[in-house]
Amino acid sequence: MNKRYAWILIIYILMLLSGIVGGPILLSLDVPRDQIPGLWNVISFTIGLIIIFILLIPELKNPLYRDERANIPQTIGWAILGIPMVFIAQIIAASIEMQVFGVEPGSKNTDMIVDLTLSVPLLILVVSVIGPILEEIVFRKVIFGTIYKRTNFFIAASISSLIFAVVHRDFSHLLVYAALGFTFSFLYVKTKRLIVPIVAHVAVNTSVMLIQVVFRDEIQELEKQLQSTQLIIGGLL
Repeated sequence: MNKRYAWILIIYILMLLSGIVGGPILLSLDVPRDQIPGLWNVISFTIGLIIIFILLIPELKNPLYRDERANIPQTIGWAILGIPMVFIAQIIAASIEMQVFGVEPGSKNTDMIVDLTLSVPLLILVVSVIGPILEEIVFRKVIFGTIYKRTNFFIAASISSLIFAVVHRDFSHLLVYAALGFTFSFLYVKTKRLIVPIVAHVAVNTSVMLIQVVFRDEIQELEKQLQSTQLIIGGLL
């Protein structure tokens, strides 16, 4: 692993642990306790992305795999195709978890993020865009890419997906993270362009935010209306 990638990992780890320092700072500024985790995530992820982008400037000017990268039409095509691929992989993995391993649907990590986002709406930007960009740089470009050069696709995707799950502290849904990791890695290897898995990752996270945060009240109201309709129909029958 080159020094630039090593520094990216260090910055990412420090960003994840920075709440130890950031929390007390925000508390001293009289920020409400329930808003501190969400607000600090906004600050730390934004700063982390800026620093990591600065570290990647030399590579952005002289990208790897320049001659092997997908052209613009191919990139657009795979970016569009990658979105349903990721959703299908996630649905299949979740179904296997439930039917074979008896894993309950839902994610504690997702529930926690939704709660934080309801307290700090600006966190939606982090979860939907900044987070996916950072994670694709770290898990696909740095971790997967480094291991892939020395082993093969399966080993590199498995290790990077496992670390991906560890960071999200969601071991019960390891199969889902593996499915996501393998799909993102495939898109990256297929096109040699990180923007492709980034688009797919942003699409997944944004859909969760739209359903569980932005249109949360509307969806809950629709569910109530559907339940009322079912009760009426049941009474008629």
